[in-house]
Amino acid sequence: MNARLLPYVLIAPVTLFLCLFFLYPFVLVAKQAFSTGAGFSMDNFRDVVTYWKFPISLKNTMLLAVAVVPVQVALALLMATMVTRMQKGRDLVLYVWTIPLGISDLAAGIIWLAIFEQSGFLNTMMNGLGVVDKPVNLLSYQNPGIVFLAIALAEIWRATAIMLVILVAGIGLIPKEYYEAAEVFGASPWKRFVRITLPMLRPSLQTALVLRVILAFEIFAVVAALGGTLFPVLMGETYAYQFDLLNSGAAAAMALIILAISIGFTLIILRILRVPKGASI
Repeated sequence: MNARLLPYVLIAPVTLFLCLFFLYPFVLVAKQAFSTGAGFSMDNFRDVVTYWKFPISLKNTMLLAVAVVPVQVALALLMATMVTRMQKGRDLVLYVWTIPLGISDLAAGIIWLAIFEQSGFLNTMMNGLGVVDKPVNLLSYQNPGIVFLAIALAEIWRATAIMLVILVAGIGLIPKEYYEAAEVFGASPWKRFVRITLPMLRPSLQTALVLRVILAFEIFAVVAALGGTLFPVLMGETYAYQFDLLNSGAAAAMALIILAISIGFTLIILRILRVPKGASI
């Protein structure tokens, strides 16, 4: 076989897979979003954007992303640094920290619901300590801050491991000679982290951030378990359009809006954490 054709032959199965299971469904969704009975139209987008819940769901989704993602980045960096410096028990600790990866979004929400609900662990503990006389309904419209906190904590617990795995792999690729040379010249652990780890970790950090931000805008099951209709988000409204209101055109429009927001933030991250040519993850 011609050596020039070999790369194209090798990527042909992947290309076919993407065309069948990504491009074709995307075209169908776009067709639904931009068309009505009269042909091409922007009515679905107008209906979605002018609906009273859209600004609230957009604000809630943005607030969750802003609150959760930076905390997850800091935690993942701290945990990855700790794991890579461990001499014994490294694999066990990493395994324990990545257990939430094996739990579905809905299961994670139900676990945290068992903590925050009226008959849950938190109420039982506060009652036992004498903080409250009787169980309090924490996840109600009267406590929007607690609802937000519960969702944020559940997301941090559930999805930090995604970034952790990527960053641990990235730190493992940094040559040890850099740290040894810095230590010889008297660089403190903090300086080694700032001057060596962070710059060399940029490709991995870029990948982890892009993946996590995209998933942050797709949050649904955790919110449904803990907040329900008290905390509308974009994906929740997409579900409501499709299955409650049976409006597939509006649901497709919402899906494209979420896609556009994700692409926009991905480009911002790629711009800020631009990886120099020749760098690898």
